[in-house]
Amino acid sequence: MATLRDIRRSIAGVKSTQKITKAMKMVAAAKLRRAQESILQARPYARKMAEMLRHLSGKVDAAKYPVLTQRPVEKVAVIVVTADRGLCGAFNTNVVRAAVSHINNSYKDLFAAGNVKLFCIGRKGFEFFNKLNYEILSKQIGIFNSLNFGNARTIVKEIVDGYAAKKFDKVVVVYNEFKNAAQQRIAIELFLPIPPEAVEKADQKRLRSLVDYIYEPSSEEIISALVPKHLNFQMWRVLLESNAAEQGARMTAMENASTNAKEMISSLELSYNKARQASITKELLEIVSGAEALKKAG
Repeated sequence: MATLRDIRRSIAGVKSTQKITKAMKMVAAAKLRRAQESILQARPYARKMAEMLRHLSGKVDAAKYPVLTQRPVEKVAVIVVTADRGLCGAFNTNVVRAAVSHINNSYKDLFAAGNVKLFCIGRKGFEFFNKLNYEILSKQIGIFNSLNFGNARTIVKEIVDGYAAKKFDKVVVVYNEFKNAAQQRIAIELFLPIPPEAVEKADQKRLRSLVDYIYEPSSEEIISALVPKHLNFQMWRVLLESNAAEQGARMTAMENASTNAKEMISSLELSYNKARQASITKELLEIVSGAEALKKAG
């Protein structure tokens, strides 16, 4: 049975931990505010750029642009976006589990043949897949500490160069999409090639209502400039989504930890009071028993 000293030490330790979790929650909340503003500003731009690219892709010969050209899928690259740190609930576990499940369900034969490669963004994903001996083409660790658009450009350049060199025929990205501070959604999206079916499956009434613009310079020149911008910005959006989702997950996890610590402190204080009361009762009984023994002896 724990002594009063042991219980006091436990209470002090939990209170100390509670201070840390509260501080981490406040830091995550401040970072979340900035990250949420960034992603809300990026989403409309990313959507509009994708819409313009779809509009233009129907006016040009897709065969001239490797990233628009579909080819038989013999090799696949999977971009897995996780955090560099833990203490954010199931944030990292969910992404890793989704990536493994997607590989096993969609590319089981290719994976068995060694034709599934990984791009790991974030330390947690890299450590997991490296431990299981997955083939990792590249890793990006520590970029979320000072996230900037240059990080997205670097990642995209490596991916596009590999795609152009036919190191892989398809690229998908797995990441946490930010919904709100308490919720994230696992997203699995095709990154390359840029899918032509986006036009075919789009709302036809909306497409018919689009103005047939006259482009100056030509559609070909515009799309040549737009494709790299589109890919860079889509990757930037993915990084922003993951960053905001991470901060939301961490804030929620630290809030839950602080609440659990409070409950644990209450439980330990109750145990302490019970143990102290039992100790006092025992001492009183010993005093009374001693007094009774003295009376009988006298």
